[in-house]
Amino acid sequence: MYLFGYGGTGDGHHSRRTSLTGSRKSSTDDVSKVVDDDETVVEDQDKNILSAVLGQLRRGADLSRITLPTFILEPRSMLERITNFMQHPETLLPTNTIEDPEERFISVVKFYLSGWHIKPPGVKKPLNPVLGEFYSCYWDFDDDSKAYYFAEQTSHHPPKSSYFYMAPKQRIRIDGTLKPRGQFLGNSAASMMEGIAILRFLDRPGLNGGCEKYYLTQPNMYVRGILVGKMKFELGDHSYVRCPTLDLVADIEFKVKGYIWGEHNSIGGTIKRASTGEVLYELSGKWNEAMYIKNVRTGEKRLLFDATRAKPTPPSVRPIAEQEERESVRLWKPVVDALIARDHDTATAEKSKIENQQRLETKMREADGVEWRPRFFRETQPRDEDEELDFVLASHVDDRASPEEQVKQILAIGPILPGRNRRPSRYDIPQYRSSVDIHNRSDVAVHDDHLPNSPPPPPLPRKDTHLAPSTGKDLPVTPINEDDLIDLDHGMGKATLVPTSEGVKLAGESSATVDDIEKDLKAIKIEEQTGIKSAGDPTRRAA
Repeated sequence: MYLFGYGGTGDGHHSRRTSLTGSRKSSTDDVSKVVDDDETVVEDQDKNILSAVLGQLRRGADLSRITLPTFILEPRSMLERITNFMQHPETLLPTNTIEDPEERFISVVKFYLSGWHIKPPGVKKPLNPVLGEFYSCYWDFDDDSKAYYFAEQTSHHPPKSSYFYMAPKQRIRIDGTLKPRGQFLGNSAASMMEGIAILRFLDRPGLNGGCEKYYLTQPNMYVRGILVGKMKFELGDHSYVRCPTLDLVADIEFKVKGYIWGEHNSIGGTIKRASTGEVLYELSGKWNEAMYIKNVRTGEKRLLFDATRAKPTPPSVRPIAEQEERESVRLWKPVVDALIARDHDTATAEKSKIENQQRLETKMREADGVEWRPRFFRETQPRDEDEELDFVLASHVDDRASPEEQVKQILAIGPILPGRNRRPSRYDIPQYRSSVDIHNRSDVAVHDDHLPNSPPPPPLPRKDTHLAPSTGKDLPVTPINEDDLIDLDHGMGKATLVPTSEGVKLAGESSATVDDIEKDLKAIKIEEQTGIKSAGDPTRRAA
């Protein structure tokens, strides 16, 4: 789920043992402008910056391509923030042991509602993940079991974050794709939270020979007062928890405060029999305080979850020294360090470096006729079990296997635990075609806003899942060997590996040389400093 920050105090049943790596938490150091947990007073200078950025937009405008000032950024990536959804294992892990169907469903609703209070003080948004960025972590529990999490940014425009969570011993699995869509609403901004999560109890029978599944959507998010007044965070609109196997659905309304009446952070809702519409339970309370459930048939009302007494269990991550360049913690470390130090100039500069590298790689792929594909996830197909999701885990984790075998399969996905680095593979390396090969057009500049309209020639055949060729007939060429690649090492790791001259010769194709791409990077830097675009030189030549 897309959740705001880290916080909370109190006790939880499943505590986190000290791990080899310790854990990282979202910073809450920059709180000088915070009025309360949901409000921030923005200084006049910063408000002017926001006004300059947003003031010319029309109501309803898409915010996904707008660069917001760093003073409203939370110092961690969206891929990491999604783990807030899993930070109350005391509400999730026992759920699969509950035999009564209604009580088991209620326990899932409790788990769903337990994470919304986790947020930094004030109003903050996470760092937007870059294409191919990934994040992994794990939880240690008191019974010596673990839960594992893996997420990757599977699309940039529109943004899509895909994730996988599993607690093998408890026979629980969650798959999801998050698709936030930002909108400008005048003095407010909204993040329309599209996408779903699918929670499974692997050892409970479900429909059509599958297991018991729960489909979870989420509320939208609003920031009020972005141009005038105090900035205020709210959750709003309806979300649903649905289990077709049990014929139950929870309709949960996150209520926004009206101008005259109402309260902030309130919820209401019902649990119904899906086939008949019969209301069985009513929900009430505040998502950041206490929430209650009432049995309509008996009139009994009981506490469902008290966020003021609950203690989140944040995950642990591998040391940065073991992380790859595209892993969230390592990738954003210079930005995060600057944000924590409240050095917004440095944060902006470091963030721009990452974003400019993304733009350069995008231009190179477009010029070379290469389609990017995720490394750890794949797009779903119409006949897939989870076709409701946009992406699912590319590696196979057998739902029917033993917990011990599932752990082995999970650890084979990628690096999760300390000391278990993933073996590099040439199938992770992007491959580029020279822009000279695109109908002999040598005037395609990385800085150009548009590439030639004529279609590129057929690309090199690929069998990897990281990059795939665009449409066209396969060419019988010699594949580039892993030894014939060189890392440009601009802080982006394997994604900057390109063929050397020898590799190009073996493949029988032209490609960008290191000097050409170095020149492009320097041109971008000059453009940033002067605002003047470099003219003229082709982006790449035959090696």
